[in-house]
Amino acid sequence: MTQASKITSSTLWQLASQFCMAMMSVLVVKFVATGLTQELAGIYNSAYGYLQLFGIMADFGIYAVAVRELSTARNKSEILSALFVIRLMLTVLALGSAVLIGFIIPSWQGTPLPIAVSIAALVPAFVLMSGVLRTVFQVHYKLQWVFAAEVLQRILTLCLIGGTVYLLNGQSNNPMVVYLFLGFGVLGSVLLFAISLIGAVRYQKISFIAQKSVIPKLLKQALPFGLAYICIALYRQLDLTLISLWRPDFQIQNAYYGFVVRLAESAFLIPTLLLNSTLPLLQNLQDKKQRLLLGNTFLTIVSITGVCAMGSFLWAKPLILLLTTPQYLATIYAPGSDTALQYLSPTLFFNGIILYGFYVLLSKKQWQSLVIILLFGAGLSLGSNMTLIPSLGFMGAVYTALIVQCILAVVIGSLVMYKYPVTLTRQAILRTIAVLTAFLALLWLLQPVLYNEWFTLAGLGILGVVALGFIITLKKQH
Repeated sequence: MTQASKITSSTLWQLASQFCMAMMSVLVVKFVATGLTQELAGIYNSAYGYLQLFGIMADFGIYAVAVRELSTARNKSEILSALFVIRLMLTVLALGSAVLIGFIIPSWQGTPLPIAVSIAALVPAFVLMSGVLRTVFQVHYKLQWVFAAEVLQRILTLCLIGGTVYLLNGQSNNPMVVYLFLGFGVLGSVLLFAISLIGAVRYQKISFIAQKSVIPKLLKQALPFGLAYICIALYRQLDLTLISLWRPDFQIQNAYYGFVVRLAESAFLIPTLLLNSTLPLLQNLQDKKQRLLLGNTFLTIVSITGVCAMGSFLWAKPLILLLTTPQYLATIYAPGSDTALQYLSPTLFFNGIILYGFYVLLSKKQWQSLVIILLFGAGLSLGSNMTLIPSLGFMGAVYTALIVQCILAVVIGSLVMYKYPVTLTRQAILRTIAVLTAFLALLWLLQPVLYNEWFTLAGLGILGVVALGFIITLKKQH
């Protein structure tokens, strides 16, 4: 199998997994919005939003280092064991701190949020541990195991939450229901870890005792990735927590905004999957082939994020109705979740450019300049949020994200293209234009007929089939 075929096949499995999970996530979010009052839905969203930063701290760039090291190392078992131990220590430290801080924050006292955080923290804990095992599938290009683990995990959570909502027969204002929903998420993450472990040991021997000499070396290699990821989290994933700290009505604010953030995060994940598939091969290519691979990768990211941005803008209202209920829509008096999604849609494209530059700069060991730029973005984001959130609520966070990510995309994109130019073939450029034009026409034509959730689901299905056709066609060309 050629390198391009490996990347395409790997990405195809991951995209299939993400598509199935996205479809089920729509139902999970729908059940949460239907089964909980807006105040409790805000607690649910706030808990997961708060844990995102600590999850990034626990990851600390270990996944990126793991993929790179395992793809080239002779002693794969030794490296994997060390990575597993490092991830376990960081996870306990970071998420344990998150739970402790959650009980200390004064504005959260007397609310269900501290207990919700304590339960929800187990979800990223098991997901992070599964991430180390995922690297085995990544370097062996056995992503079908990832597909099975992620999809079965989401099916379990979906069935448990959906069954509970059916028994409730209406919105509940009982905090115990929030805890129950979060607990179902924990059960799903445990299943994810179990399947990942069963699959990983088929391809790689795993020991849970690491050599002490290996751990400092891996931590040093992960440091640039960890710092860069934390900077990204500070400008992109801190807003839900800032809303919960600076707004007395944070439950309502995060009810509107939290579901939009979850939708946007799904779109943010797709470029990351593609770049993680490219990363193991990039190091071993000559300059000419590197430029061609980077050029094709860049145009693929432009295609994916461009489609996501256009879809979020044109289908903002149908998507929010699909995810939630009519009470989350904008009125003539106040913005709603659909307003937030429409304004955030360009950031889906900007983030693709940022992530592309992120991976290229780190692969070229230019992490110092990347961290400086991202720290600037984090500072700008914090200052803007501090100014806008107290008065504008979640829309202040939306305006901040739009401004900051636009600036970062221009700065990082320009820097990377200047330092590391890519090779763009005429065929690849024309293909990208054709993909964007085709999806824009399809989104525009389908928009008027999205009368309800079923029509929107059918529209997403059509988009998925068309996207799958493009991917299969691309794979055959390689």
